[in-house]
Amino acid sequence: MPDWMLEWAETGVVCGIDEAGRGPLAGPVVAAAVILDRDRLPAALTEGLNDSKQLTDKRREALFALLHDCDGAARIGVGEASVAEIDTHNILRATHMAMDRACSALGCAVDVALVDGNQPPRLSLGCAVRTVVGGDGLSLSIAAASIVAKVTRDRLMRALAAEFPHYGWERNAGYGTAEHRAAMREFGVTPHHRRSFAPVRDLVAQCDLHTLWQN
Repeated sequence: MPDWMLEWAETGVVCGIDEAGRGPLAGPVVAAAVILDRDRLPAALTEGLNDSKQLTDKRREALFALLHDCDGAARIGVGEASVAEIDTHNILRATHMAMDRACSALGCAVDVALVDGNQPPRLSLGCAVRTVVGGDGLSLSIAAASIVAKVTRDRLMRALAAEFPHYGWERNAGYGTAEHRAAMREFGVTPHHRRSFAPVRDLVAQCDLHTLWQN
């Protein structure tokens, strides 16, 4: 379970950063940056925060709500990079752009960013960066960021699913499930599909589709 050890090892203001949505075939990539007040954070968060992938949807939503309503014990910034930016720059650089935007959205100076993964953002976050493999299961700040990023993106994909109902995005969040791929073959690709990703690119090439979505 995550704890404070990584935060305690640093000096100054520490934020945790994580992303959601690097792998899907559709939708933006979303990043979150979170600063937690160790002295004021409610026990429900200290004891409940974890890697978002280890939590149920219901539990993630509950913790997301607590993070936004804990009397200022959590400071949250969210950033995203669009499908156009993913296709233009590649998913890794777009992820780093989203992380930079999330850090800027905090609205305060940060001394150290604990970033989940093993690749530091190529863009300057304006502070020191420490990458942590599996950080969402080790650091409370990163775990909080993973929950915020995941819930934010899932909500966004559910909203898009109402506009593009055939792809099951409310269930698969844009990932390349059998349902999603079958819908792509039947209904074509939407403006929210990542054309730089092989399954989408190959379908467009095979069908000579450039911008196709059939109601």
